[in-house]
Amino acid sequence: MENFIVSARKYRPQEFDTVVGQSHVTDTLEHAIEESQLAQALLFCGPRGVGKTTCARILARKINEKSGAADDEGFAFNIYELDAASNNSVDDIRELIDQVRFAPQVGKYKVYIIDEVHMLSQAAFNAFLKTLEEPPAHAIFILATTEKHKIIPTILSRCQIYDFKRITIEDIQEHLRKIAEKESITYEDDALYLIAQKADGALRDALSIFDRLSTFSQKNITLEKAAEVLNILDYDQYLKIVDLAKQNDIPGVLTAFDEIVKKGFDPHIFIAGLGNHFRDLMMAQNPKTLNLIEVGEKTKSKFAEQAQKWSAQQLIDGIEICNFADINYKNSKNPRLTVEIALMQLSSLTAGLDAKKKSS
Repeated sequence: MENFIVSARKYRPQEFDTVVGQSHVTDTLEHAIEESQLAQALLFCGPRGVGKTTCARILARKINEKSGAADDEGFAFNIYELDAASNNSVDDIRELIDQVRFAPQVGKYKVYIIDEVHMLSQAAFNAFLKTLEEPPAHAIFILATTEKHKIIPTILSRCQIYDFKRITIEDIQEHLRKIAEKESITYEDDALYLIAQKADGALRDALSIFDRLSTFSQKNITLEKAAEVLNILDYDQYLKIVDLAKQNDIPGVLTAFDEIVKKGFDPHIFIAGLGNHFRDLMMAQNPKTLNLIEVGEKTKSKFAEQAQKWSAQQLIDGIEICNFADINYKNSKNPRLTVEIALMQLSSLTAGLDAKKKSS
């Protein structure tokens, strides 16, 4: 069997311009290298899976290319990676400090990448302080962390800090499109949007989900399959329930809810999601707020269509009913009944209106 390489490794950027969603960092680093204004101690902070280690490796390579170590073989020896999660003792840092003293055999710089630097012990941090403050001319330190608040202020003050941000849903979606095309995977745009949404700003998480989905769906990623694998309630389920509620079809709504529970979904997550759906419908009523809905374009048009069937006041009432059920769910002796009462109230929102029309 051929070795499978996960997308996060296969498509790891090799140049700054291919790093997704961090142009504010990559542009600064490129200019710093060109103008030889790079600090000797850099700290990359930000959530997981946004490109900190990737940027550190690209930077290390670029520094050595600039310093004249042209061939890969030569400057590979000038880059040292230390994982502080498993090498966090004071002895590990002392060993590193001993190495730092020696100038590189090839090129001008030795680059030390210390990943998960917040895992270093207090003694290791203290041992590292003096070297970080006055490093030899040939040494550059790149520290990376997901938890900046755990790093002592004396270390922070000695580093040039670069804050990596969570990657936007649109940027992740665009990146997944490119990979899908390279891998000849057919996809629905809304399915990629759902993956990007679930990844919560981390590109590595998105690529991991993408790999799992392409295997499960045999290279045909649909919104339905994405919702199934990610165990997310499909938007269509909410659209169906809201349509039934509009028709005052209480038996239909309760049956649809029962089917959802039988599929293994938590009623609490369902009612919170339904409240969010009513909020999205409220946003879909006005073109100015349409962009505040975090769904794919195809789904957005379905929301806009459904929103026209409801008045603004009915949607506000719907949000309040769902919110009330969400708040009371945990304290209820019969949580399922709490959700069912909310569904019956939602199905009665337009009933009074129809009765008034008939009497008039």
